[in-house]
Amino acid sequence: MGIITVLWEKWTEFRRDFVKITLAAVITPLLYLVTFGQNIRTAPDGSPYLSFLIPGLAAMATMTGSFGAVVQNMSVQRLYEKALDQVMVSPTPLWQFLLGQVIGGSLRGLYAGLLVFLIALPFGAGFRPVPAILPVMLLNGMVFASLALVLSFQAKTYADAPRYTAYIITPMAFLCNTFFPTDTMPEGARQLIGALPLSRTCAMMRALAGGKPADLRGMLFLSAYLCVLAVLAVRFVYRKKNL
Repeated sequence: MGIITVLWEKWTEFRRDFVKITLAAVITPLLYLVTFGQNIRTAPDGSPYLSFLIPGLAAMATMTGSFGAVVQNMSVQRLYEKALDQVMVSPTPLWQFLLGQVIGGSLRGLYAGLLVFLIALPFGAGFRPVPAILPVMLLNGMVFASLALVLSFQAKTYADAPRYTAYIITPMAFLCNTFFPTDTMPEGARQLIGALPLSRTCAMMRALAGGKPADLRGMLFLSAYLCVLAVLAVRFVYRKKNL
């Protein structure tokens, strides 16, 4: 019931701000499609650039959508509304509250990613998403929703949430195999960026779109990120509860 309650809250917020949420999820990918997709014709490997770009944009959208859906709301609820304190003294199991936040954030990210595929259709990229991409997008969203939980618990002021986006999310959006391959990056930087979750997500989504089988190692990689971030979030909440 705790998970369902949190998801109902997210659903109510989504219905109330449907137009705002949709426009925010569409505008940035659309600008990238127009700017890059219409001016760069081929990827470094000789394939159509749009076929390379669209999976990267969808992966980036799941990241930003999931992260943004959790980090700001949780920061405000924890710092100003004191909603987290109320949850702690309520009978709601804290793990259900956290899991509901992660699932709700990942679903918002999945919606943003699917919108990218929708707005890419008029560009004639010849790219068609396959159903196997959906679990990858959902898992990627859960990773970044968990990251948003951890960072929102560390925030000291409401202004910290936009800073986290500038320091962490924006660099990953541009560097992690989204717009250009990481193969040409310097030694060391290439391995570091390749170990980030968005890089693995982009690679898996492009492989699936190209008809290749799912990369189980990539899914395990994202699952490991999810487990570590979930443990950190649970540890923070239970430590605060026991103060």
